[in-house]
Amino acid sequence: MPTPADHLAAARAASDPAALRALASTGLPFIDQALAVNPHTPPDTLTQLAGVRHSAWNDNRLLWLLAEHPGADGPVLHAVLAAVAELLAAGERPYAAAVALARRPEVPVERVRALGESAGASARLRGRVARALAGRA
Repeated sequence: MPTPADHLAAARAASDPAALRALASTGLPFIDQALAVNPHTPPDTLTQLAGVRHSAWNDNRLLWLLAEHPGADGPVLHAVLAAVAELLAAGERPYAAAVALARRPEVPVERVRALGESAGASARLRGRVARALAGRA
């Protein structure tokens, strides 16, 4: 029977989409984060991971990793954007994910600006988002 360490090694090294999809159901935050770093993780699995919740720290890190993922396409980034907006509204601080989204040209500028203007955004986040958006040009 595979151990969590075996699952972690597979999440880091696997390139088979079916194997990576199967690993997304382990329910372990460190496996989810390893999948979010693996460049072979398919977009549908990345989208699924955007809705996973474990704890504030793990959720914020996972969303940041997903926003930075090189294979994150429109649906993945939309799911991450929605999750970040939800967490900001709940008083969490997924600031790194918001800034990573601001750097992605696939995400509309007005949607990212809305994150900076939400109730949970700090002045520092607004400034970092504005700088990241300015860096797109």
